[in-house]
Amino acid sequence: MAENYKNESMVDVAYGVLKDFGNVTKFSDLYKEVSYRLEFTDQDRFQNISKFYTDLTLDGRFITVGENEWDLRENRRFEETSININEVYKEIEDEERANIDKSEFDEEELKAAGFDDEEDEEEDQDSFDYDAPKQD
Repeated sequence: MAENYKNESMVDVAYGVLKDFGNVTKFSDLYKEVSYRLEFTDQDRFQNISKFYTDLTLDGRFITVGENEWDLRENRRFEETSININEVYKEIEDEERANIDKSEFDEEELKAAGFDDEEDEEEDQDSFDYDAPKQD
């Protein structure tokens, strides 16, 4: 007897699909199987794909492993599924610092913000091009 999935959410069905498949699955194949199990019409499939993708992304049970392939987080080691938040914050701080228009500040404000005068003068004289490739 076939299982009745009608009362389950798409991500709950997807969880069962990935459990059954037991390996990494392309999004298109995952959605095709979820649609089949929920007996979606073509119109249902079209209308629900973006909601499914959003729900899948936000549900902590799932993880993308690249190339739009998905797996269950429980099948992965912690090191594969975590990111170092300190690195993220560092990147944000570096980007914010690079976007400061130093011409709007006086010398005291620049010193308080931690800008080194000599470095800044050299950078200003070189008319730094942010789009140019970085040279070592």
